[in-house]
Amino acid sequence: MSTDRKQRSFLDPRVIAQLGALPLLSRKPMLGSVSGRHASPHRGASVEFAEYRKYVPGDDLRRLDWRAYGRSDRFYIKEFEADTNLRMVLVLDTSGSMDFGSVSTTKLEYGRRISAALSYLAVQQGDAVGLSCVADGIVHNIPAKRNPAHLTTLYDTLEQAEPQGETGLVEVLHELAETVRQRALVVILSDLFVDTEQLRECFEHLRFRKHDVAAFHLLDPEELGFAFQRPTRFLDMEGGTAVFADPIEIADRYHRALNEYLESLQKVVLETAVDYRRISIDSAYEKELTNFLVDRAHRRSAR
Repeated sequence: MSTDRKQRSFLDPRVIAQLGALPLLSRKPMLGSVSGRHASPHRGASVEFAEYRKYVPGDDLRRLDWRAYGRSDRFYIKEFEADTNLRMVLVLDTSGSMDFGSVSTTKLEYGRRISAALSYLAVQQGDAVGLSCVADGIVHNIPAKRNPAHLTTLYDTLEQAEPQGETGLVEVLHELAETVRQRALVVILSDLFVDTEQLRECFEHLRFRKHDVAAFHLLDPEELGFAFQRPTRFLDMEGGTAVFADPIEIADRYHRALNEYLESLQKVVLETAVDYRRISIDSAYEKELTNFLVDRAHRRSAR
């Protein structure tokens, strides 16, 4: 149980109750220090069968498969996947562009809600969770821990996070790929306003280090629709120059550039096996989280 008793604007008990029955699972084997519900690369005595291997003197005779012996006249040992606990690292973009929101929330606030809910679910099932808030570098870094009291520190950090400056997401992801030593579920919450080829290098680096990567790509409806009708001054929220333009004249070029970017990003995440979810922030975040958790549970059960 969580020991945090402070009321948080980004944590809805009704949503937590709704999501509580769904497990948070990794798509890859994890390395942990305690038993849990996630597959480990090591062999153990779980209920999920992994493979047969030949018997060698000293093996536990209780794991001999006598049916295999009857068919082949050879001794085989049943091996099972060992279950372990998960280490989850949340990477929340807090750069200036995350302060944008044309609906009842901003991209940063939407990211806070997803981060808070996932943190709660992870700790409740005995997993460790950490948090890195990212602007032009790592603004806040909370190492992963699994005790319930840790949630108070993590939520305080989420509450204090303010959008500011340019994004250094690419550099931070490379840094995390090296500094997060054990395999982890790395969850990125960002508008991903960076070069897609640079993102590819980040994702490949994380994948090389055996991390399971999920990306919640948070976009505002106005960024997707660009339904402006009057001449408008467009501000760069990360410190660049403002542009005054007639949106009707530039709408076609904007949509063409947006579609090229999204198509390029889609190719990158497919080729790097990232669990990618493009989200318009006018969508209910509990619905997006439910889809995320259910899809992961289905992948685990289908293995």
